[in-house]
Amino acid sequence: MSEERNLVKAIKEKGKNLEAEMSFFDHLEALRWHLIRAAIAILILTGVAFWNFKFIFDEIIMGPFRPDFWTYKMMCKLGEGFCLQKINAEIINTEVGGQFMLQINSSMLVGIILSTPYILWELWRFIKPALLEKERKAAGGFVLYASLLFLVGILFGYYVIAPESISFLASFSVSDTIKNTFTINSYLSMVATITLIMGLVFELPILIFVLASLGVLTGTFMKRTRRYAIIIMLIVGAIISPSPDVTACMIVTLPLLALYEIGIMIASRIEKRRAKEHTDLMTS
Repeated sequence: MSEERNLVKAIKEKGKNLEAEMSFFDHLEALRWHLIRAAIAILILTGVAFWNFKFIFDEIIMGPFRPDFWTYKMMCKLGEGFCLQKINAEIINTEVGGQFMLQINSSMLVGIILSTPYILWELWRFIKPALLEKERKAAGGFVLYASLLFLVGILFGYYVIAPESISFLASFSVSDTIKNTFTINSYLSMVATITLIMGLVFELPILIFVLASLGVLTGTFMKRTRRYAIIIMLIVGAIISPSPDVTACMIVTLPLLALYEIGIMIASRIEKRRAKEHTDLMTS
């Protein structure tokens, strides 16, 4: 009888293991199709960008390098001292296939940025089945809010940080004998890095929401460490902004502070909700 019970127990354990393995591979299969669909979306939008590359290059990529760019016009309205008459630099290509690779890389970058909302939607579809009904309702606007924050960050990086960086670096010189001549790859890399970093930085409230929902972060903790967070954000603002001007540094830092304060409100709300649920559970 003992051997039979052990055999039955072993069969049950084997069945549980097989079920767990099947569930794991089912999740991998689902993830694979989500990734495939996201990759297809990137390829399609990359193709659209490649087909319309002349407009993208002239109006978007090279926009911050032109004195008539929207940001420079707005700066000029603040006073003649802020007007930018000319960008004292030239852009060259130093590689045989440089311009062709520029078109491919730029098109792929635009494709990734434009497909971000769809990628987030596929991510949401993958994690949604693993959430409880209450968690699904709480995170119902994940795709919308994450996409809007990413878009705002991209626009902030493109219209504020990138022009500021280009105008400063193009006019900066340690000697009159050195002319600023940038390669197209370095220019594109700087603009793309700035815009993408700001797009990711603006996702801070989403990150705080996730951490607060998991119980890793609380509004009380964020309030208590606010002074340290301000110092860190000032350092980050100084790093992102190449200009040593305090005003330029604050232009970058203030949105980070605003995002942190929004994160505090989000974390505090979740903390209060969790405390209420705990109290209701204890009194029931």
